[in-house]
Amino acid sequence: MIKAALVSFNGVIVHDDAIQQQLIEQLLIEENLRPDPNEYRQDCLGRSDRSCLTCLLQRRGRFVTPADMKRLLTKKAAAYQSWLSALEKPPIYPDVKDLLFRIQSRQYKLALVTSAQAGEVEPLLLQAGLSDAFAVTVTGDDVEAAGSKPAPDSYQIAIERLNQRHPGLALTPANCVAIEATFVGIDAAKAAGIPVIGVAHSYPNHMLQRCATWVVDYLIEIDFDWITQRAPVGISQI
Repeated sequence: MIKAALVSFNGVIVHDDAIQQQLIEQLLIEENLRPDPNEYRQDCLGRSDRSCLTCLLQRRGRFVTPADMKRLLTKKAAAYQSWLSALEKPPIYPDVKDLLFRIQSRQYKLALVTSAQAGEVEPLLLQAGLSDAFAVTVTGDDVEAAGSKPAPDSYQIAIERLNQRHPGLALTPANCVAIEATFVGIDAAKAAGIPVIGVAHSYPNHMLQRCATWVVDYLIEIDFDWITQRAPVGISQI
């Protein structure tokens, strides 16, 4: 029985893969370091900025102090907000609002589980009119670099917070479904024991089929009736 839907942000709600990579690479350039375009998808896509930057800087022999990391994260969040404010409309995927409406109409609890910084998430949700859509929000600010996706920490925190917010819910991973767009996010949900729908926004459908419980090309294709009738065993395509 599904009681909650735990939804990722980048790649599921917001279409911002290109600007995320651009901003990370710009930070490296400003640190007098050469970016490698292939590294972003390997080391950053789906992970928190803290985890991503720690990995990229250490690979280049840079020791990152807490003050350095705070400075870099603040700079990136400001650049992201500047990019967002220059857009005519928020870059959310089609059918996001329809998906959230369908989740809420089924009376599922709704949580946002993302590796993105709160300073990037909150302005976009506000601009898109989605600030009140989620009962619980877990961002990259809530976990250490080692606890970033693909670790299960963010999903475990979301379940804990939903249970705190709704006493008597008795939510367990088996009562949840996650919606993710990256291998890292899918692995995080699975590590937390949560069946996961992979949506082919960042990777092709056939690649997600190797790891997600179910796979769709578009959010509109998610069929909760279909899902609730099937035990989360193996890999299926909706």
